[in-house]
Amino acid sequence: MVEIEFHNGTVEISADLIAEGLSIAPKDVPALMRAGEITSLHEKGLDLDFGRTRITFFHRAKRFRITIDAEGHVIHRTTIDFGDQPLPSTLRRPIR
Repeated sequence: MVEIEFHNGTVEISADLIAEGLSIAPKDVPALMRAGEITSLHEKGLDLDFGRTRITFFHRAKRFRITIDAEGHVIHRTTIDFGDQPLPSTLRRPIR
């Protein structure tokens, strides 16, 4: 199964990959996205990071971030879980 594909300037990511990063069931991902309970941030690399894409998903107190290369290979991934604490708003901003 292909987890990441590029289509006309957009990135398509499998629900399995998102679910794994957020510790939820893959079947729940589409409904949570439609309901706005999973949100995302898409950033394209510039200069030294040209060709890379970083996508960050937010759900409750978790942030799941993946960085992919131009071919769609995951080169870095992280999950931060704040448990019972709210996700700090500063984590929802692009990195400068």
